[in-house]
Amino acid sequence: MTHVPGSTPSVHLRVPTDEDALSWYRVFDDPEVMEFLGSRRAEYSVYEELTARQRRHDAELGHCLWTVLDETGQVLGFTGAQPWPHTSFGPVGEVEIGWRLGRASWGRGYATAAAHVTLERMRALGVREVVAMINARNARSMAVAVRLGMRQAETYTSPVSKQEAYCFRLEL
Repeated sequence: MTHVPGSTPSVHLRVPTDEDALSWYRVFDDPEVMEFLGSRRAEYSVYEELTARQRRHDAELGHCLWTVLDETGQVLGFTGAQPWPHTSFGPVGEVEIGWRLGRASWGRGYATAAAHVTLERMRALGVREVVAMINARNARSMAVAVRLGMRQAETYTSPVSKQEAYCFRLEL
């Protein structure tokens, strides 16, 4: 499929399946994809736990990090919303939206299209505001946040990586 600039690609979101753990492991096994997430590949077991946790979030909260599929059913990555996972820094207690796609899907509008679906779902659930925490060097993700209408608010430094991250906010 050729993406026409300015057009919105078709995406489908689903609650992650057991099989999606392997799909995520494969599409994220790329140093460029993981550049702002520690630059190292995650073990398969990390994705098994992550997809299981997302199924729990969906069952308990009505939202999670959903698997993103293109119009052919190919897994591109994930997008969605979950509670901010840290208690010692960042937007503690807030709902964070996020996205991560395999490199083959970059620059084609998939992240923005999928994140728009996430925002629609969050509005339908009555969520009033979402945040997106983005590494200060990740220009691609910041561009997605801006296209979603988010505004840059606070700046945090990760206690582990010591890297700066921007908290983007959007009232729904």
